[in-house]
Amino acid sequence: MFGRKSPLRSIWALMIWIFGTFSVWAEPLDRAAIEPFIVAPMALGEKINDEGVWELLNSGGAPAGYVFETEPMAPLPGFSGAVINMLVILDRDGRFLDVKLISHNEPIFVSGLGEAAFHAFFEQYRGHSISDTLVVGTPYGAGSDGSALVYLDGVTKATASVRIAHESVLAATLKVAREKMQGVSTGPPAHPNPDYEEDLTWDELVETGLVTRKTVPNSVLNAAFAGTLWESDDPIAQDEPNETYLDLWIVDLGPKSVAKAVLSEDSFRELRNFMSISRSDEPILVIETGRHGLVSEEFVRNTAPDWLSAEQGGFPIAMRDADLLVELHEDLPDELHDAVDFGAALILRTDRRLGFDPTVEWTMNVEAVREHGMFQPEVGSIKLAANHVTDERFFDRPEVIKPAPPWLEALKNRQNDLIVLTLFLIALLMLLGPNLSRLAGHQHFTAIRLGILTFVVGFIGWWGQGQLSVVTPLGVARAAIDGGSYAFLLYDPFSLAIWAVTIIGFFLWGRGLFCGWLCPFGALQEFAHHIARTLRIPQIEPSAVWDSRLKWIKYIVLFALVAIMVTAPARLDKAVEVEPFKTAITTFFIREWYYVAYAVGLLLLSMVLFKGFCRYVCPLGAVMAISGMFRGRDWIARRTECGSPCQLCKVKCKYGAIEKSGRVQYSECFQCLDCVTIHDDQAQCVPLILAAKQNKRILRGVAAE
Repeated sequence: MFGRKSPLRSIWALMIWIFGTFSVWAEPLDRAAIEPFIVAPMALGEKINDEGVWELLNSGGAPAGYVFETEPMAPLPGFSGAVINMLVILDRDGRFLDVKLISHNEPIFVSGLGEAAFHAFFEQYRGHSISDTLVVGTPYGAGSDGSALVYLDGVTKATASVRIAHESVLAATLKVAREKMQGVSTGPPAHPNPDYEEDLTWDELVETGLVTRKTVPNSVLNAAFAGTLWESDDPIAQDEPNETYLDLWIVDLGPKSVAKAVLSEDSFRELRNFMSISRSDEPILVIETGRHGLVSEEFVRNTAPDWLSAEQGGFPIAMRDADLLVELHEDLPDELHDAVDFGAALILRTDRRLGFDPTVEWTMNVEAVREHGMFQPEVGSIKLAANHVTDERFFDRPEVIKPAPPWLEALKNRQNDLIVLTLFLIALLMLLGPNLSRLAGHQHFTAIRLGILTFVVGFIGWWGQGQLSVVTPLGVARAAIDGGSYAFLLYDPFSLAIWAVTIIGFFLWGRGLFCGWLCPFGALQEFAHHIARTLRIPQIEPSAVWDSRLKWIKYIVLFALVAIMVTAPARLDKAVEVEPFKTAITTFFIREWYYVAYAVGLLLLSMVLFKGFCRYVCPLGAVMAISGMFRGRDWIARRTECGSPCQLCKVKCKYGAIEKSGRVQYSECFQCLDCVTIHDDQAQCVPLILAAKQNKRILRGVAAE
């Protein structure tokens, strides 16, 4: 099975030793490497943990979010086998401020499509929240703006790499959210049910807790400032300790029934118009009937109130003035109407997409301020907290749509292509299996073969981007070395299907199934050869000695790539350009001139040296030859006369895969079936011709007797 002269045993053992000897681990970037990605007025704060998570600071030096790499927390290998590393900048509300590409070794972007498309993909995250269900691709069916899924545009010809990068971003971001931002929701928020209505009165709202009232007497304020510089800086509180300092009313106006019971008809109508436009905002009515007030004199409408803040789950809720008319229902107490008349009422808006859930208790904080001194007074403050929650019966909570696993999304995106590919592969296996000799002997065999190769180039190659590459086995080896995931294989189901059939072919025929029938660039070389024959271009055929020597080149190239992978992985993406597949198949020859010149040069070489690249240089061919050791049978029939005295098959084999002894060297066999045709053809096979002549002589002798 392995052959007397085959070097594959030692090659296989050496590769296993190399894969098991080296391992490459990446450390999180230091401050000097990350700071250039942070744009002013933001700044990089202190490092939070050993996984590359840093604090993000605003212009005032206060915590504003988190900065982190994806690789330390979600080291998903890219399609090259190396991890795609991104820098994520996330605010404290769980919204993506930016996502930047730091490093990768994805060949399609490095020297194929260019990196601009990859960088542009990450720009789509800006402004989205971790509450959004982000997926890569386009919606199936009709789709609508109301879909709970948010689709990010992928990159044509690089879908696998983009999906892997996206999964890395989400995995790392959600890990940070769980560990550092427990108060931020990671699912779709509850929103008011527009169809739910019930008749409510103000008294019922108060009794059932749909209205929160927070009352703070002056005595509480005095106690809070006792022993401080500002202890005596509120004369009214000192003189009237039992009088009210703060009388705050809080109502969530999102539910239609609540808003209708609280607001006048005009205000209710204006609110509904507002909510029809700002569908993600939850309107909160606050009224203050005490002497504190809601905002300072410096407050500007349509901005965040300077004395009010809110939080939920220990994390801030962004609120700002909705700048809406506040007129109350006539049934409300006079003191509330009076407060509205004096401007002590606001409708605030907060964005549910940032994780705010009105059905979960949240806190309104009111800042109580005292000043000490007349000139440049010193300011002291305390927070007065009021908790509020709105009953869930007024809300709908969208079902959490769990995105399909990436491999399933990839399958859906390519389902039609996969159906066609599957039918073709089944037909090819059936054609080559039980009918191999019949196919080889068909009078139109060459036309059938060229027709199949045309389909391989057009559909599998240029359309389906199913050109297998040495990048994949190197990526598998890299994942094995680093203890990483093999999930990257699932992101390209089209190529994976071809790999599956190729592996089946290893056991049935060796390397021949892929190299002879399924390789798009190999098919291009075969077309180049036929064009040369038509033009009667002279052919070059190395001697047996040189042919044997040249076949070692592909193993040397493969070992060089393995060495680069384990010692200098950043250079691997350039090194794999020894394969012209990306130029000829992936990018349709639209690349830098030197890559195109290389690929075209190999095709021109094939016109004079039959499939020279496949036979002598291709590192993937070396992998196929090594894997072909698992072949379970010698499927090419031989006769005792093969090799001695008959040398016809050896002479006719363009691949030099038949030894002088007549033995087939399966590690070099491309399954062209020429020798099968000769073996079964009584007009070509020398032993059959001699046997036929011998039979004729015998018959003549019998007839003469």
